[in-house]
Amino acid sequence: MSKRTIAAFDFDGTMTRRDTLVPFLTTIAGRRAVTAALAAEAPRLASAVRGRGDRDEAKVRVLRRVLAGREHADVAAAGRTFGAQLVRTGISPHAIERITWHRRAGHEIAIVSASLDVYLDEVADRLGVGHVLCTILEVDDDGRCTGGLRGANCRGAEKVARLKTLFDGEAVELWAYGNSTDDEDMLALAHHPVRVRRGNIRPPRAPR
Repeated sequence: MSKRTIAAFDFDGTMTRRDTLVPFLTTIAGRRAVTAALAAEAPRLASAVRGRGDRDEAKVRVLRRVLAGREHADVAAAGRTFGAQLVRTGISPHAIERITWHRRAGHEIAIVSASLDVYLDEVADRLGVGHVLCTILEVDDDGRCTGGLRGANCRGAEKVARLKTLFDGEAVELWAYGNSTDDEDMLALAHHPVRVRRGNIRPPRAPR
C-alpha cells in the first residue's frame, strides 16, 4: 500500500491575501459593532500580539461581543454565503493552482486554520478539499452561539495535534503551506514545508 500524501494549507494569508475573520464578522453584525468590539478589546489584543497576553482568549472575547446569543443557523447561513464569495474573489490563483496540482497527483488536501468552520466548510466544499481542521464555534442547547469555541483555537501546536489525529497513526508524507509564526509548528512537521507571502506560492514541480 502506498503512503498517504497530505497537503495542508493554512488559510488567511496563505490561500488568501488578507485576514477573513473581521470581514466575516462585519457581515454578521455590521462595521460599527465589530469596530466597537475590537476597540473594547484593543489593550488585550495589543498585549497578546506582543506576547504578553493570551491571544486565544482575546479572540474569544471579540467573538463573544459579536456573536453571543445569535442563532447559529443564521451565522452558518451567512458563513456559507461568505465562503462562496471568498471562492469567487478571495482565494489566491496560486493557491487554486497548487490545490489542483495536488489533486491531480492523488494527494489528500486539508485546510488547517484558525478561521471559522461556518465559512471554511463552504470554501472546502467548493474547492473539493476533503478535510477541514479549523476553529469551531460553540453552540448552546438552544442552537445559539455562545461566542466561545468548541475545542481549541486552531493555531500553532493545535494545528499539529489536528493533523496527527487526521494521520490516525499512519505514515504520511506531508506538504504544508503557511505564512506566519502560527504555522511554524505545522511547517516543522512537514516533509515539504512551503512558506507563503500574501497568497503567493512558488510554482510546483511536475508530479513524478
